[in-house]
Amino acid sequence: MLGAIQVAPVTIDPAVRRVLTQDLKFSAADFADLGHGKITKRTLDSTASGEVAAVGAVRIDAPLDTFLVAFRDIVTFKRHQDVLQIGRFSDPPSAEDLAPLVVGDDDLDGRDCRVGDCDVRLPSQDLARFRREIDWTAKDAKAKAAALFKGMLLAHVQAYWSGGSGRITVYEDDKKPIYPAMEFENILKSSPYVGRLLPELPAHLTNFPQSRLAGAEDFLYWSKEKFGIAPFITVTHVTIARTPSAALVMTSKDVYSSRYFNSSLGLTIAAPEQDGGFLLVYENRSRAAALKGTLSGLRRAMVEHRVKSSLEESLRAIKARLEQRN
Repeated sequence: MLGAIQVAPVTIDPAVRRVLTQDLKFSAADFADLGHGKITKRTLDSTASGEVAAVGAVRIDAPLDTFLVAFRDIVTFKRHQDVLQIGRFSDPPSAEDLAPLVVGDDDLDGRDCRVGDCDVRLPSQDLARFRREIDWTAKDAKAKAAALFKGMLLAHVQAYWSGGSGRITVYEDDKKPIYPAMEFENILKSSPYVGRLLPELPAHLTNFPQSRLAGAEDFLYWSKEKFGIAPFITVTHVTIARTPSAALVMTSKDVYSSRYFNSSLGLTIAAPEQDGGFLLVYENRSRAAALKGTLSGLRRAMVEHRVKSSLEESLRAIKARLEQRN
């Protein structure tokens, strides 16, 4: 038909396409939109209380390895007005890695911290240290509290990376304790497609570093980001691997969040197309205590709206950046 818009078919590996279709609920209309060069995005259903999930995708006319190089430079890759500070941990993590992190009044009010009532998430033994070890009448009390918090965070990160003792296994800043490892295991149960992409990846994420996915690349980074009424400090474990068809599979696992999130898992799929370029898919599944109880429906709607808007903005920015380089 004269004047009809040509649609380029999405020609990715059939195994990856099955995950998109069966698990992430991509429809024929979604693939048609992607063929037109549009961004597709949606929230995903979840039967778990307090869980929200969203997925989006876009086609990018650039070499797949260009994306990989950009992603490895996570400090530049995540540069955004909502990312206030960010840094990548060395291997092994050291105190110097956290030196640039500024812990201000919006991040920590250590004077009022106590078990069951604190504005930063920590286990009871750490919360008690703010009252036991800091002289709050001293002029440098806030600086010492910030240094104490960064020391706690570093000890957790080092234990996580090495598999040693000292991990933060419970948050006891509120009336009801939160067990982030348990929350993460439940997120994985809601995400069976992770194992369908790479069967050994769930064990790698759950039991790291004792379980390792052969050929995978891992690193940690920290960030301070805007969200809600106050920023939050987070540590993220990134894993990069490839499927047999050479598609990139990248996961971003929440190792620590000072506020808001009990646990989260981001999944990025970069699947090469037969005629060049690649399809970029990003999915995130998060759990938060604020999405439970009274007004949870309203809060969920607000979070889902923000997540979808942020998702589209990120995909558009990545597409523009990579295609401009090509």
